[in-house]
Amino acid sequence: MNVQTLLHTADRISTWVGKAASWLIVLLMVVVCTEVFKRYALNAPTAWIFDANNMMYGTLFMMCGAYALAHDGHVRGDFLYGSFKPRTQAALDLLLYGVFFLPGVLALTISGWDYFGDSLRMREQTFNATPLPVYPFKMMIPVAGAILLMQGIAEIVRCIVCLKTGQWTERLKDAEEIDVVEQQLAKSEYVDDEARLAAIASAKHIEETAAQQRVGGGRS
Repeated sequence: MNVQTLLHTADRISTWVGKAASWLIVLLMVVVCTEVFKRYALNAPTAWIFDANNMMYGTLFMMCGAYALAHDGHVRGDFLYGSFKPRTQAALDLLLYGVFFLPGVLALTISGWDYFGDSLRMREQTFNATPLPVYPFKMMIPVAGAILLMQGIAEIVRCIVCLKTGQWTERLKDAEEIDVVEQQLAKSEYVDDEARLAAIASAKHIEETAAQQRVGGGRS
């Protein structure tokens, strides 16, 4: 098994976890809409709904972190980074992963496990008229930390490979904006073939240019 296969395996795990957690958006929307109807139409609010919403949103936020890292979805504020050569980007990333990422995520995972253990032992519940168990939610902290740590190690390996080869390894492809553009244009009855092809080509150019400015997308 080569390095690229290992990297894509980590990417697939992070992608699967992120997509599975994304269904919480649907559940969260259903719960919120139901509660709004009950509260204002039936005058029958639910005591535990606020805590449940926080738990679902917190789980969604934590479990999608590795997905965002795998697909280079985190926002970068440094406009100079995109102009660096791949080896310079890799060296900078490797330094920052070692100084900030690894200590922070290790602390999150280890402390989160202790945090979950304490909550489980006391069978911690929320403080309202209809209490909910808190420890299943707190279990997500070390789980999310472990998955994020796995993906971070994969990113560190990417940096090392880039330092050796001078270019970034290919990332696992997922649904991209250009796919949405093509689907929308294909269903349009008011766009002819020439205009459709021109729009797709323009969208691809914009996407490729943006990708070159991101980590993992830069090329010398």
